[in-house]
Amino acid sequence: MFDGIINVYKEKGYTSHDVVAKMRGILKMKKIGHTGTLDPDAEGVLPVCVGKATKLVDLITDKDKTYLAECKLGVTTDTQDLTGTVIKTSEVNTNLSELASVINSYIGEYLQLPPMYSAIKVDGKKLYELARQGKEIERERRRVIIRDIRLLNYNETEQEFTVLVECGKGTYIRTLLHDIGESLGCGATMKSLIRTRVGAFSLEEAKKLSEIEELVREDKLQSHIVTIEEMFSHYSKLIVVSEYHKLIYNGNLFTTEHILPMKLEDLTDTVRVYDSEEHFIGLYSYHREDGLFKPKKMFLQ
Repeated sequence: MFDGIINVYKEKGYTSHDVVAKMRGILKMKKIGHTGTLDPDAEGVLPVCVGKATKLVDLITDKDKTYLAECKLGVTTDTQDLTGTVIKTSEVNTNLSELASVINSYIGEYLQLPPMYSAIKVDGKKLYELARQGKEIERERRRVIIRDIRLLNYNETEQEFTVLVECGKGTYIRTLLHDIGESLGCGATMKSLIRTRVGAFSLEEAKKLSEIEELVREDKLQSHIVTIEEMFSHYSKLIVVSEYHKLIYNGNLFTTEHILPMKLEDLTDTVRVYDSEEHFIGLYSYHREDGLFKPKKMFLQ
């Protein structure tokens, strides 16, 4: 039985759901969840939570992400990538300076229209299911944040460019590239996508499914699992005294009077709570004004 986060390298051809299904077979476990969908043709970092760490899925999904994307100018498809049907081609009349200027204009927050070919649900139906039926419905724009875009190269002959994008949650990179193409007046579609980072999880440390299977056979997987505690090592650690353990076992509030002595002024706003030096119970939020600790995530079960 494993508990923690495994940095999986999702290969092309797999859906994120496929990865979870295969991980259940490899680890012989049911409690497994992924932390953010990657399109089947995309590849790269997909943190997978196993065991008690499945409670962390939403927290990791919220982490900033970094992508390496290739884009083709002058082509617009229904899926916003090269797997789709071409719906328009246009002449490209741009240069490196104009391209860089338009790309830089997207740094910051902007309202992005989610693509029809996406897993977003509307009235219980996924958008891509409706799109495959030839339907297009009205969608609300969503506020996304692009922390940085770096133009790595531009092939003016092929009208293709490569960017490294750092962004917040909920950002569709193919839609970002589509929007850049619209701003240039020629259209654009994504050629390839690699997710290189999710929070602290990087591409260099990601393991393919075949590698994870081999590590399990050799009984070496544990050293490649990030524990729940390691994920939150930047939060303050506090220990609740024994007579008040029942409070935390039941996920109740407690106060500064219930913990071993420590410097309260140094506490982070979220803290790691223990019932002993080694036994991690969960995450609590610290409310300085009244000295209360309130439960955020419990990991007893």
